[in-house]
Amino acid sequence: MPGDGKYMGQGPFDAVHYTKAAFGGAVCCSVTHGGTTPIDVIKTRMQLEPAKYTSFIGTGKAVMAEGGTAALFTGVMPTFQGYFVQGWFKFGGVEICKTRFAMACKSEKDAYNKRDLITLGGSAVAEFVADIFLCPYEACRIRAVSDPGYANGMMAVGKKLVGELGVVNGLYAGFAPMLFKQIPYTMAKFAVQQKVAEQMYAAMGTSPEKMSKGGVIATSLASGVVAGVAAATISQPADGLLSKVNKKGAGGEGSMMVRLGRIAKETGFVKLCTQGLFARWIHVGTITAGQFAVVDMCMMAVGASRFHFHDPDKH
Repeated sequence: MPGDGKYMGQGPFDAVHYTKAAFGGAVCCSVTHGGTTPIDVIKTRMQLEPAKYTSFIGTGKAVMAEGGTAALFTGVMPTFQGYFVQGWFKFGGVEICKTRFAMACKSEKDAYNKRDLITLGGSAVAEFVADIFLCPYEACRIRAVSDPGYANGMMAVGKKLVGELGVVNGLYAGFAPMLFKQIPYTMAKFAVQQKVAEQMYAAMGTSPEKMSKGGVIATSLASGVVAGVAAATISQPADGLLSKVNKKGAGGEGSMMVRLGRIAKETGFVKLCTQGLFARWIHVGTITAGQFAVVDMCMMAVGASRFHFHDPDKH
């Protein structure tokens, strides 16, 4: 990397740049996940009680009939807070890993040829770190959605979970399925978005630095929808396990892995792959498109842009 901190004609990639990327990620994740809380509530109810909740619209109506419109926003604050923290580490971490892994290659051409592996590896590392902070928020949200009378408020839910089960079993019972869900999800999300965006720019005969800000955001939105549907499908089984393991009494007694094994056996692989999938396509497709657009807007607002690979032979 040159002394100016730039790479592939972009940057400089320093602490200031990574902070901008992390902040953009925090904003985009918290806004999109918080804003789509009703969809997530419906999806979670369909996964936890498939016999009772059989359709997306019907579930939404049933939830409002039982608890009013406010019931659709159950867990909105821990969702916003949790994904603000997670987005900070996810997008900031991906930016750090992608640029540093690329710089570690023997040349820019070598990095370009390995761009898919770099993006997959960088997103996996970033997501693992981010999930350490997200898991307690998700445990509280899912318990509040599945058992509305459990405690009054998210702080109370968290305290009661820790009091009854301890920190690990109370707040991190879903950590393993979260990793199985979030890491493949994030790998697919960033890799697919990168590949689709590359194809879109190639079809238009241009690149991000040559397009208008509106054009870049539109490309991020379109490629984000495709990435979201792909990521949702890949991570669906683990998402079902995560929702179920945080439900009171799910999987019976025993260690987390024993409980997960029982839940998977009782539910069946096909149902784990399909229960609530349509709702997740809507949910994840919306938030993923929104995230890539919002993070780009946030970074543009502070004079920065996400790192992207380009072929050195063509620049």
